[in-house]
Amino acid sequence: MSEEPLYERLGGEDSIEAVVDRFYEHVMADDLVNGYFEDVDMQRQIAHQTQFISSVTGGPVEYTGEDMRAAHEGMGITEEEFNAIAGHLDTALAEFDVPEKDREDVLDEIASYEDAIVGA
Repeated sequence: MSEEPLYERLGGEDSIEAVVDRFYEHVMADDLVNGYFEDVDMQRQIAHQTQFISSVTGGPVEYTGEDMRAAHEGMGITEEEFNAIAGHLDTALAEFDVPEKDREDVLDEIASYEDAIVGA
């Protein structure tokens, strides 16, 4: 019997959206990274990030945003900032009682984009 997709283990799109909403609460409280979101429509950003995470975790959602390198080009995101963002995502997932293995799986998916995001 095959394992349920990560998207389903996370509870689907509504659960992922709730995690993303909490994730951005943490991001906006962090002076290291919140400057990247000063002029961003956060409702649109939350919807976009929900779509992205839903897609990369095997959900029936097609990611329609820019590729990661293009989306982050010229931002000068450092490894420290990338790790801070990932840490906020892990914290948000933990707050929604996502099991550690599933949190690691989500973070592994996100980490696969690090080279396209850091220093782009």
